[in-house]
Amino acid sequence: MEKLTQKEEEVMQALWHLENAFVKEIVSHLNGTNHYNTVSTIVRKLEEKKYVGYEAFGKTHRYFPVVKKEDYRNKFVNNAMTSYFNSSYKNMVSFFAKEEKISASELREILEMIESKEK
Repeated sequence: MEKLTQKEEEVMQALWHLENAFVKEIVSHLNGTNHYNTVSTIVRKLEEKKYVGYEAFGKTHRYFPVVKKEDYRNKFVNNAMTSYFNSSYKNMVSFFAKEEKISASELREILEMIESKEK
């Protein structure tokens, strides 16, 4: 599975949310921050990369995600874990704690989830 650019990820986020959509619907979901032709080009690139498929309606296409959001997330979170945190969840969580991206109460919630799975 190939890593996506930021713009490709934005379009995929829209498609994962919409489930299937025409380019104009994707543009609308992105709040008009991208021009129709730009989004159309990105969608075609995503199709080439096998991230989206389409259903033809005459000359227009309705696009849908082929890659599940969870599969994409898992692949790239695991790659980040390996590349940046030496495959250590402890290193990753401590990074977020040091950067103040996670609170003590959120850490307690995580501990409770872990402890409830151990029972």
